Amino acid sequence: MKILLLCNKPPYPASEGGPMAMNSIVNGLLEAGHQVKILAVNNEKYNVTEADIPDDYKHKTGIELINVDLRVRPMKAFFNLFTNKSYHVERFISKDFKNRLAELLEKEQFDVVQLEMLFMAPYVETIRQHSKAMIVLRAHNVEHKIWERIAKETKFFAKRWYIKHLANTLKDYELSAIETVDGIAAITRKDAAFFRKYCSKPVIDIPYGVYPEEFAPKYEIEGKPKFYHIGSMNWMPNEEGIRWFIEEVLPKTVEKVPEFVYHLAGRNMPEWLKTLKNKHVDVVGEVPDAKAFVTNHDVAIVPLLSGSGIRIKIIESMALGKTVITTRVGAEGILYDEEVNVIIAENIAKMVEAIRAINENPQIAVRIGQAARKLVEEQYDNQKIIARLLMFYEQIKPGSKISFL
Repeated sequence: MKILLLCNKPPYPASEGGPMAMNSIVNGLLEAGHQVKILAVNNEKYNVTEADIPDDYKHKTGIELINVDLRVRPMKAFFNLFTNKSYHVERFISKDFKNRLAELLEKEQFDVVQLEMLFMAPYVETIRQHSKAMIVLRAHNVEHKIWERIAKETKFFAKRWYIKHLANTLKDYELSAIETVDGIAAITRKDAAFFRKYCSKPVIDIPYGVYPEEFAPKYEIEGKPKFYHIGSMNWMPNEEGIRWFIEEVLPKTVEKVPEFVYHLAGRNMPEWLKTLKNKHVDVVGEVPDAKAFVTNHDVAIVPLLSGSGIRIKIIESMALGKTVITTRVGAEGILYDEEVNVIIAENIAKMVEAIRAINENPQIAVRIGQAARKLVEEQYDNQKIIARLLMFYEQIKPGSKISFL
């Protein structure tokens, strides 16, 4: 098959969640013997140059980057209040991207055009005008739910009101856009259930996949366990969760575990973290090798309060044999067994107790880390996931008699 991926940011280099999820699909389709072409939005926050992409990757994917200015414009954001349009989506509408897409579709025939995230949905009309390809929405999240949760946690009235407006307009757009495609590949079973409820199109869950053989697990813990978090901090739910942990959970943790240190790695650390003076928080920042960082630490603490989709860094930590302490929101989309392959801590007391217990008995983390690795091998092997995606493509072909839930 010949597949065109429209991406809301470059999938290479895969240095944060969205690009990692996209790149796992790219690599899986290529490995399965299919042709892949990438047309991606390039922006100021996640900016990639031609020199950043290896020649081999360019050759395999024919990747093209279209610069789109995604900066928030205060005046446009203000006047958007008086419309029913989603400001989140409007920022991704680009004449340059639309024109290049039309040229590409006139020149080449594709079997599938896959939209990587909802923000590529404004280009469905252009695809329909210039191609007979099936259109699949790869839904990394139920996007409006992220903003609904953020609004709920926002205390300042004016800000909460504005975020609710963003969430409502995004929801209206999302529920209309899912009817314009031929199929939806959600990233979690929970998200897939939502889409099945609200649209008439075929839906499947296609989670983030890894190649287990590329992750060498380290189960043993030397001395006291080292606690960590790794994730891009320009994703609002990550920053929100880390702030909650430091302000609310950390003081209680230190009472029980005086030697506790929380090691924070990831891109785009906010200024308040960079300047934080707290001996119990080690702000590492962006690391050259995420796998090496995780391997050299022992227990991930992922204190998410909002968000949707699947937490890629959790899957990768589990693949490396690490115990993850997280909330139910953080574990959404992962087929976990509580206290078997992940620890769920819904409140301050439970999170403090989980940290205290592992600090006193590291073998708890060894046991859970081993079970976590087994779960990844069984459920998140990318070869198995790509096989399901290809079956889904066959299902949504016009005239297909394949039934796939």
